[in-house]
Amino acid sequence: MKYKLTKESKVEFRVKLYRVEAIENNERYGVYKGDKGGWIEKESNLSQDGNAWVSGNAQVYGNAHVSGNAHVSGNAQVYGDARVYDDAYVSGNARVSGNAWVSGNAHVSGKLKLVTGLFFGVKWKGEPVKEIEIKNGNYLIGKGDIKLGEEEPSLKGKEIRVELDGKSYTAIIQ
Repeated sequence: MKYKLTKESKVEFRVKLYRVEAIENNERYGVYKGDKGGWIEKESNLSQDGNAWVSGNAQVYGNAHVSGNAHVSGNAQVYGDARVYDDAYVSGNARVSGNAWVSGNAHVSGKLKLVTGLFFGVKWKGEPVKEIEIKNGNYLIGKGDIKLGEEEPSLKGKEIRVELDGKSYTAIIQ
């Protein structure tokens, strides 16, 4: 176990939240044994594995879950069925709720409210992003040198099949 729920509690939005306390060091976020963290409703809101941490006045409740190396801080709130994982970072006054997922190296901060959808990374200013149409105006979005399907001099007009979250999509390379 990397943290425990303290007896310190408060009620926000009719939900009883408990402050977390580190019971082992988390060097990634400068957290040491005995340090107090943010607020969660129950242990299933914050994984005991990895470096995931909730700090400051941040709150995680409902069926929301923070895992991997994710960090929720400031006055951020993660609730509903939301997920924050991988190396994602939610901070400031950001709200992540509903079925929204924040993952990869995505950073959500400020006054953003993500109710549904998926953040999976960051597009830096001037960085090129490639879009590959899947079907009916839906796109796969990627960065860097993307190679799909067979290695041929030209894939233009070729059809590829992509599996994502248990669903199959067919894309035609344009």
